[in-house]
Amino acid sequence: MVSYISASYVYTNAGQPIKNGVVGIDAEGTVMKVLSPEQAAHIEADRIKHYEGLIVPGFINTHCHLELSHLKGAIDKHKGLPAFVQDVMELRNADAYKDEYLQDSAMLRADIEMFDCGIVAVGDISNSAVSRMTKRGSLIHYHTFIEALGFNPETAHLAVNRALALKEEFVPLHASIVPHAPYSVSEALFNELKKIAEADDTIVSIHNQETADENAFFIEKEGEFLELYFMLALDIEFFKPSGKSSLQTILPLLSNSQPTLLVHNTFTDAEDAAFAKQTHNNLYWCLCPNANLYIENRLPNVNMLREAGLKITLGTDSLASNDALSIFDEMLTLQEHFDIPVEELLKWATLNGAEFLGLAERYGSLEKGKRPGINLLGFTEVEGRIKLAKFFRRLY
Repeated sequence: MVSYISASYVYTNAGQPIKNGVVGIDAEGTVMKVLSPEQAAHIEADRIKHYEGLIVPGFINTHCHLELSHLKGAIDKHKGLPAFVQDVMELRNADAYKDEYLQDSAMLRADIEMFDCGIVAVGDISNSAVSRMTKRGSLIHYHTFIEALGFNPETAHLAVNRALALKEEFVPLHASIVPHAPYSVSEALFNELKKIAEADDTIVSIHNQETADENAFFIEKEGEFLELYFMLALDIEFFKPSGKSSLQTILPLLSNSQPTLLVHNTFTDAEDAAFAKQTHNNLYWCLCPNANLYIENRLPNVNMLREAGLKITLGTDSLASNDALSIFDEMLTLQEHFDIPVEELLKWATLNGAEFLGLAERYGSLEKGKRPGINLLGFTEVEGRIKLAKFFRRLY
């Protein structure tokens, strides 16, 4: 039995928005038909449920840290990334936050929150196996990025072995082993992770240029990361600055054949973007604007990223660095600060993320045979332009 829904506009991501379009869906949420009003004229009016709003595919959250959900509200805003990282490390080892029930219940609530916010698939960062059972029981598709860390080159093999063992704990869930960030992975470890990514033919994610101190460290070996290494009792006498930004330093160390997600990009400039396009064949750029405001109180140069023609996705980061896990909220924040057409924002929130995660056969667009999830968004229309309004409802 096919049910029919209609809205003021249907955004399929497979063509132009359809005014008063109609979508036919079976009982499991599979798209059976996408029709214009003219094509749907033969369907009895009482069989079509009409909504005021925009019908769009389910959202893809390409960057989350589910395992940090129990740290919601525990870290003050606008502290900067080095201080934020230090707080996360200290809190994760604090007795008050080690309780397994606290962690499990927080992750379950976060997973339900994302589902209710219309998210159908998540690229999730893990440094432990605590999120495994939440993911196995979830209605959301998860791809877990097992982070490998080790700035001392002598620990590269230990870091790889730990990551491989952790990945085994996530079987049969989708997972890949990835570098954490430029400032936490040695060249030796980058080389090992490149071999693994190519051997597994898998996707890669890495935090990128989330703070000015990251670039300062690679250009001149200066900035607040020196204090972080001191706190960790890590001797970095071996490290010699490259004189280049962190992205220009480490990108050649990644496989340019694997789909790779650069996350945050808060301090990426036009020179970095041009270098990246020349160096890597398959890059995606994830924006997490609400987390950027939470930690650094700054947003990426989104207009520059757009002008450079980069493929952008959206993420929420964690509840340690965000007030909610809502891709729709991320879209509203971007719309508030930048003049981005709704159709472009929606592709960032849906299709591009589905393509990066390798899920475009099911998710990302409203096309026959797909089961992408369906969301209803509020909108306003001024002088012929559609803008998002703060209303959301998950339909399927």
